[in-house]
Parts: sequence; C-alpha cells; structure tokens
Amino acid sequence: MKTLKGPAIFLAQFGGDEAPFNSLETIGKWAGDLGFEGVQIPTFDSRLFDLELAAESDTYCDDIKGKLADAGVAITELSTHLQGQLVAVHPAFDEAMDGFAHASVRGNPTARTAWAIDQMRLAAKASQRLGLNTHASFTGALAWPYLYPWPQRPPGLIETAFDELARRWRPILDQFDEAGVDLCFEIHPGEDVFDGTTFEMFLERVGGHRRCNILYDPSHFMLQQLDYLAFIDIYHERIKAFHVKDAEFNPTGRQGVYGGYASWVDRAGRFRSLGDGQVDFVGIFSKLAAYDFPGWAVLEWECCLKHPEDGAREGAGFIRDHIIRVTDRAFDDFADGGTDEAANRRILGLA
Repeated sequence: MKTLKGPAIFLAQFGGDEAPFNSLETIGKWAGDLGFEGVQIPTFDSRLFDLELAAESDTYCDDIKGKLADAGVAITELSTHLQGQLVAVHPAFDEAMDGFAHASVRGNPTARTAWAIDQMRLAAKASQRLGLNTHASFTGALAWPYLYPWPQRPPGLIETAFDELARRWRPILDQFDEAGVDLCFEIHPGEDVFDGTTFEMFLERVGGHRRCNILYDPSHFMLQQLDYLAFIDIYHERIKAFHVKDAEFNPTGRQGVYGGYASWVDRAGRFRSLGDGQVDFVGIFSKLAAYDFPGWAVLEWECCLKHPEDGAREGAGFIRDHIIRVTDRAFDDFADGGTDEAANRRILGLA
C-alpha cells in the first residue's frame, strides 16, 4: 500500500497583486512556511506561471522547480481549469466565459476554442518538462443548459453533445498520452462531466482512453447528494488527483439542491473550510489508502465564511492529520504459527 503525499495546496484561490501572493517564489515560500509540501499551480494566472515558456524551456522549468524546492515544496500538478472550460462552451455562456480567454480571441467563439485546445497542448508539454505525471482540468460543457429535462429535450440532444465533447478532447488526450501524463478531469457541476454517469458517457466516447482520468473532489458530490464514498469504490482505478475540499448540505422548507440563485451564505449547499463542513474525510482517506491512491492530497480552499489565510493555515494540519501512514505488516503477524502447505493439509484433515 501507498501513503498519500501531502499536504499540498491549490494556489488558484490565493494568487493576488500583493506580496506574498503575487509571484510563484513568494507564494511557494508562504505555502511551505504553513507546512505544505506541494503546490498545484494554476497556469491561467500569469503572475505565478508562464505556460507557453514552460512548454518550450527546460531552463524555465528547472528554475521554477529549484525556487520551489528552496521553499520546501514540490509541484503536484499544473491546472488548466479555465482553459479546459473553454474547450467546449455553449453559446448561452459565450459572454460570461470570454473573460477566461486571451484578449485576442474574445468575442470569437471559434478562435477561443482553438486557443483553449492549444493551451491544453502546451499544458501537456509543460507537465512533461516538469516531470509531472498528472494534470488537472475541466471538460467544458455543451449540454449543461439542458440539465433538467423541461422543456422536453429533443431525442439525441445529449448524445450529440457528448459526441462533440469527445471529438474535441480525444486528440488532446492523445497529446497527454505522448507526454506520459494523466489528464484528470474535475467532476464538477457546470461541466458536462459532473457525476459518475456522465463520466462513463464521456469515457466510452473517447474509447476508454487510458489518460482520461478523474480529479476527485467530494465537496461537489456533497452538494449533489451523491454517495462520494461509493464513488471511490466504483472509480478508484481512474482517480488520479484529489482536491481536499469541505462542504455542507442543509436543506430547508425553502430550498434544496437547486439553491444556486441564493448567495453562497444563504444556500442549502455551501463550500466550507476543512473541518467546518460535513464531508467524511476519515472515510475518504481510508478508502484512498486502501486503494493505493498514488497522488497528492491537495487543499482547495473555498469557503463562504472563513478568511482564506485562516483556511489555508488550518487546512495544512487537517490534511496532515488525516493522511494515513500505511502499515508495512499485518496487525496479527505476532500470532503467525509459521505453518507450511503440509501443516495446512493436516489442519484441514487432508494429510
């Protein structure tokens, strides 16, 4: 069995214009001082990372790794959540999503999609140069506006959407395969792949591609009221990345799962800092240890109440306390009688 690596932290929610959050070197030191051993880097934040340069330059990648090593942290994965989102965008979200794209392609959905696909190509190369074997992203969404079947969906609408989603992603998955990197999609509402059923629909259409894998984040399953422990039992062979994020679901007589028009504070389902929500992390860490999860436990902080710096400080200790150092021997080895095949046959009356 393997012991999970960590604690680590996703830097997306912490990057900013003020020190120490405005450069990778200083934010890496901040994370290391809090006790984190790894950082997941958002490639869409140019204050922290230059994706194009990383895809082309070993020198840049070595410099990045060296500066982070000096701070006592390693790179867990690169993230292209925003670029992956733009691989597939329904026209209803064109204007809202444009802000995620480079200024040169805004207002041009075709050019934006091509730019996003190229960003994924660069991410595969950059991950390879950095010596990483996993990458974090989103699938994007063409069918999401039709999640609830009213008015009645035309026959074949969802199938057509997933066929097109797979058509766009299959070449990208092949590029990640050439780079030796698993592409881990965060299963997330707002994406066409938002639960186990939709992941299977996507996986089937990309031919069961070995690089099509899962970033497991139980908070999104809590808010959907999905059995997130059973999810690990079903999909553990495809779970290659892990966001440690807490949430709570408190339905009322006024709202339930579809409470998204309310503010975050007023929703039945809310993201919380680690330990403040309802997610059973003892169960999760136990299952991941039992299934030999090979990766990092990465804090993703999103909370409607607590200050992010407090959430990060508390989260490092929370993850460390939940990582199970797996045993190297059975607990009852002391009672081993030292029997052999002949003795076993005698015990069973077969001698």
